Amino acid sequence: MCARRRLARHQARAIPELVATGPGRVYSWDITKLAGPVKGKYFDAYVMIDIYSRYIVGAHVHAHESAILAAEMMREVFGIHGVPHVVHADRGTSMTSKTVAALLADLEVTKSHSRPRVSNDNPYSESWFKTLKFAPVFPERFASLIDARAFMADFVAGYNHNHHHTGIGLNTPADVHYGLATAKAAERATVLAAARGRHPERFGTSQDPKILAIPTTAWINEPANNTGIELAA
Repeated sequence: MCARRRLARHQARAIPELVATGPGRVYSWDITKLAGPVKGKYFDAYVMIDIYSRYIVGAHVHAHESAILAAEMMREVFGIHGVPHVVHADRGTSMTSKTVAALLADLEVTKSHSRPRVSNDNPYSESWFKTLKFAPVFPERFASLIDARAFMADFVAGYNHNHHHTGIGLNTPADVHYGLATAKAAERATVLAAARGRHPERFGTSQDPKILAIPTTAWINEPANNTGIELAA
């Protein structure tokens, strides 16, 4: 009688549950491929986003993927926007590298990772990449690294400062990131109230139009009991 072979048992990965109550708390990052001038040639776009404000705090394009380049982007981002409390990413080679882990440890930043093969654990980065690649202006291929960098710089600037995001009360990411959204909402309310006063027949209610509020929290995997990791006041 043959003995049964022992099967390897892998412990289930914990679900990352992260919450940000304002800008600068939780950053999410990832790398996506940009098609180059010929088939099989790609550039790598490293993109980091503040999950609360949806502001793209860093976007670098390089000819290849490297943990050293990822760490360089983080140092630049942290120098401009401050050191976050949590940095979240999937389990790619650069994301789990010793280089990135050492940098975050030195800065006392909590490192968070998605579960293997669970794309929903990194929703903000995945959603932004979809916004990028489904945009009408996104080219099928980039002629050169310089062209890819120029396109990304223009696209990110337009997204941060001109895109009115439904997830943040139709404000731009820049307005939320830099604390301008409350004043902008008050201005918007004044304009709409004046418009209703001039043309009440165009409005279906006697009350002033409601201004969408900015959510008080931004979650990655909000649990049923509404608790999570958020290392900030």
